[in-house]
Amino acid sequence: MSTELLIDSAQNGSRIALLQDKQLLELHSEGMDNQFKVGDIYLGTVRKIVNGLNAAFIDVGYEKDAFLHYQDLGPNVNSMLKFTKMVRNNNYQSYLLKGFENEPEIDKIGKIEKVLSKTNQVLVQVVKEPISTKGPRLSCELSLPGRYLVLVPFSDTVNVSKKIRSNEERKRLLRLINSIKPANFGVIIRTVAEGQSVTELDKDLRNLLDSWEGGMKKLLKAKSRDKIIGEMSMASSLIRDLLNESFDAITVEEESTYDQIRSYIRSIAPEKEKIVKLYNGKAKLFESAGIEKQIKSLFGQTVSLPQGGYVIIEHTEALHVIDVNSGNKSNQESDQESTALKTNMVAAREIARQLRLRDMGGIIVVDFIDMKKAENKKAIYEVMLQEMKSDRSKHTVLPLSKFGLMQITRQRVRPEVNIVTKETCPSCNGTGKIQASILVADKLEHDLHHIATIQNVAKIQIGLHPYLHAYFTQGLISQRVKWFFKYYKWIKLIRDSSLPVTEYRFLDESGEEIELQVKSETE
Repeated sequence: MSTELLIDSAQNGSRIALLQDKQLLELHSEGMDNQFKVGDIYLGTVRKIVNGLNAAFIDVGYEKDAFLHYQDLGPNVNSMLKFTKMVRNNNYQSYLLKGFENEPEIDKIGKIEKVLSKTNQVLVQVVKEPISTKGPRLSCELSLPGRYLVLVPFSDTVNVSKKIRSNEERKRLLRLINSIKPANFGVIIRTVAEGQSVTELDKDLRNLLDSWEGGMKKLLKAKSRDKIIGEMSMASSLIRDLLNESFDAITVEEESTYDQIRSYIRSIAPEKEKIVKLYNGKAKLFESAGIEKQIKSLFGQTVSLPQGGYVIIEHTEALHVIDVNSGNKSNQESDQESTALKTNMVAAREIARQLRLRDMGGIIVVDFIDMKKAENKKAIYEVMLQEMKSDRSKHTVLPLSKFGLMQITRQRVRPEVNIVTKETCPSCNGTGKIQASILVADKLEHDLHHIATIQNVAKIQIGLHPYLHAYFTQGLISQRVKWFFKYYKWIKLIRDSSLPVTEYRFLDESGEEIELQVKSETE
């Protein structure tokens, strides 16, 4: 199984595609001003205590106050509050908690008003990004994730991932970490730490301690709402969590991102540095790799299955509903039960992929094709469990009910990926009538003339639909060649199937969009 990561660039950020065996598995977008990411640590101010909810609303700079429940304070919140106050008052010099005396743990069942009060300044970590009309969800139980370890300040416990089964390996890891970790820091040992040397583990721990120390130095002079420790970029965090032997290519479209990714991999896995490649093709990266086509086919309401059949995905206010249909597969098997079993098997694999791809959360109800045999129902349940194992989000899968329904719950910490695959005609706005399509070519040439002569832009690129690209480049003496002799400039044309056929974008040599500067008659 091969794993690839593709990172394309856009004017307002980047898109990240995770592929397994060339199939799209995860799709993430990251804006230039992407704040309040999961893992970010802020200095917040308590705005309101709500006793009825046993929670507080914290001002961290988002348009709506963030939510902090009592159960998310963590047992050592008083230690964190004490240390924060000491650092803010410049009364504590050792940011690595050397000699710091922890406060007693708070009760598991208590009242938030006993711990926090209005206007308190508190260190908080984003555990759920803003979704819909809700602000971020926060925790005071701070943690800093690394490649092999997770650092937990104000704790002294060391825990090993349950997925490490070997007792000998668990004892080895516990012994190693206890011997190298400083006091007042807890550590969670991740699954990928299995078999790693003390050198690698110590290096990861030192990096996390450096990150904590840097954040605490920033805390000394920070203002309320300031980000104290920022989670790394989405691409880097994916690499940190997923990088293994099956990772065989990371392709990046933008040079600065390429340098950043290569530098990060050099620091955590130098032997993997060679898999990072800078894309320099003529078409956009997602277009060249066929990702745009996969996105259009996978994010619709109806998703086709590889061997016939299809699933319909509906979203309601309370839950997600997925219906499995056999389609034209009903004639391919000897009996109805066999048809249902084979279609449901394929559908279960695709549904597990769709949950991860769209990052669907909450309650998901799947209506499989009815099957009579209990062993067939059990087989579908086991396939779904197996396929969901690679999903990093917390989830629960229940066996099929007597009505053929499967219930799944899945934790969501980011807004759901929702891509509109049905397009309203950009020319008619859904009326069904448009001007002659040849006019788009005339309009493009008119705008090009203005940009090339009036605005006198030196190097011009045009992003446009592949149909328009073919129109302007066909023939020995193509329209693009005629432009060259007319303007003495070679116009670079970039295929972009994400654009409607009647739209286009002018770009400068750095990829920034060129605004058409048309003066009004009154000027």
